[in-house]
Amino acid sequence: MTQMRGVSDFNKLWERRTTFGDDAGAEYHLLSVPDLVLAKKTQRSKDWPVIELLVAIHHRENIANANAEWIKFWLLEGRTPELLNDLCRRFPDEAAALQIQRPLLLIAQGSEQEALRAALDAEVRAVQAIDRAYWLPLRQELEQFRREERSDESDGSL
Repeated sequence: MTQMRGVSDFNKLWERRTTFGDDAGAEYHLLSVPDLVLAKKTQRSKDWPVIELLVAIHHRENIANANAEWIKFWLLEGRTPELLNDLCRRFPDEAAALQIQRPLLLIAQGSEQEALRAALDAEVRAVQAIDRAYWLPLRQELEQFRREERSDESDGSL
């Protein structure tokens, strides 16, 4: 795997990385939260609660000093009706501008919680389907490679 589906190339990821150090002087380089959220958008159900937490924590820690980039990130990646409703109330112009990119923001501006939950669930299922379709030919190629390798081993070719 030379590139993760849906994220920028390594150089862009490196530019946006989060860096911190420990008391011993070791330095750690991690994906930025927005890049990590994109990387976690997979077919695996266990990744989606992580995305929800990452966005919620980022929002909670940065709302006091919100900038345009973060507001856009929260509106595009928020995973709970409560967060999206709050963001649409606080930042109506930004939410309206992003409705084309994320149509469920129109629902988030109203009070239909169940409709918003259903739209969020549908969004997850759509992304999971995209991820499955992306990986299917690669998995098939790997399986074919493994079958050929086992066949070569069993007939003494290696």
